[in-house]
Amino acid sequence: MEFECKSSSFQISVTERRKEPRRIEDRRLIQRNRELEAACRMTEVLFQNFHTDELVKKTLTTALEVVGAESGSILLASQDSEELVFRHSIGASPVEIGTAIPWDKGIAGAVFHSGQPIVIPDVKRDQRHYKAIDELTEHVTRDMVALPLKRWEGKPIGVLEVLNKRESLLDEEDVAILTIVSALAASSIEQSRLYREAKLAVIVRMLGDVSHDIKNMLMPVLSGAQLLEDELDEQFPRLMEVKMKGAETSYANCQELTRMIVNNARRIQRRVREIADAVKGVTSPPHFAPCLISTVVRAVFATLKTYAAEHAVLLETDGLDTLPVIEADEHRLFTAFYNLISNAIPEIPGGGLISVSGEENNPGEGILITVSDNGQGMCPDVRDRLFHSEAITTKQEGTGLGTKIVKDVVDAHGGRIDVESELGVGTTFYLHLPVHPPAPRL
Repeated sequence: MEFECKSSSFQISVTERRKEPRRIEDRRLIQRNRELEAACRMTEVLFQNFHTDELVKKTLTTALEVVGAESGSILLASQDSEELVFRHSIGASPVEIGTAIPWDKGIAGAVFHSGQPIVIPDVKRDQRHYKAIDELTEHVTRDMVALPLKRWEGKPIGVLEVLNKRESLLDEEDVAILTIVSALAASSIEQSRLYREAKLAVIVRMLGDVSHDIKNMLMPVLSGAQLLEDELDEQFPRLMEVKMKGAETSYANCQELTRMIVNNARRIQRRVREIADAVKGVTSPPHFAPCLISTVVRAVFATLKTYAAEHAVLLETDGLDTLPVIEADEHRLFTAFYNLISNAIPEIPGGGLISVSGEENNPGEGILITVSDNGQGMCPDVRDRLFHSEAITTKQEGTGLGTKIVKDVVDAHGGRIDVESELGVGTTFYLHLPVHPPAPRL
């Protein structure tokens, strides 16, 4: 009886061993099918010729679906700030677009610099985990795969993070599938960037010609305004000496008009230069000096008052006179507020309001300037992409560069800009500016 049991066990063992190669082959076939499906899905995405942001979104969606994960993010590297910036995030608690982490921190930083994927079955036990993001989003990360976004050969341009597999743990088989997704996506994102840079090169050359022409056309305006001012200074004092009726008032009005002509002609010159810089991604060093925000905003209001009146829009300020003097580049701040307010005016129904208010964040350290309107507002997609490096616009006549220029101005001052907007309700921009400028980067 004992012999029969042993013989039976032996037969089962032999049968199982014979089946093992087939099991291994079946697993290989299943894995190949998964990889092929991932490649096919990404190919479909790439051939639809999406905008970069839409491509990033589709890539992340595909990555999560092919491995059955709950959440994930794509971070792209910013060479200027040496940060990894969240470009898109999916999940119950997604990371806000634009959130940035130092590119040498966390698991994402390790993957970005090594260029190698990482599989982590229990994130809590990994000391490299950047807990600040989980705390910010109240997200619980269990397991993770992080892969570099790079072409088959070359340096990473970002990181793909996939979190919390639904039915098991993320493993090396998932890495093989996600490697295909990340490589195809990185190649397309890079091609999109190169195509955009080529288009920008053409635009920059055109702007150079336009800038030169505008400068030449404005020179007679400036010269004529100066000659007119000299003539007024010579003639009006004589008229005022003989007590000619209305001479003093007329003289004051003429002086104001000539100053406005000169100031706005120079602003046009600076504006063209700033647009060219924004397109090229170049920012010249700011010139910091003592500055009153109230003076800057009033100058913007004076320039736009006719435009606002044509649209029946009221311009008002609140609390600006109580703000402390800050060290800032007054010309750049003028540009920032001018862009925000002039862009808002046509979006506000007649009888609407634009308000610029201010308060101290931390006494002696920073101020908060709020620019709000009760206009049409923005849809979430436009709002979330507002301050990206790629200019966007929903206006037929717009360039999309306005908010990028504003962001560049705020960045140059070491500040931060946020936005809240709701369709049919209005938009509010929050400009956080330090009282003292940041130390220049070496």
